[in-house]
Amino acid sequence: MIEGCDVPFKYKRNKMYKNTTGQRVNLTYYPATETVAGMPFEVMNVVRIKVS
Repeated sequence: MIEGCDVPFKYKRNKMYKNTTGQRVNLTYYPATETVAGMPFEVMNVVRIKVS
């Protein structure tokens, strides 16, 4: 998970990402709202993860 952030994230990549635990990464995402059971939830659509 992302430190200090409690919003779930989604990505469309078929392969799994490498383990980035303890590394600094640049995360590119677009905020979106998804409706589940009539309740809106904020999600992050991740488009790029790069180790910095």
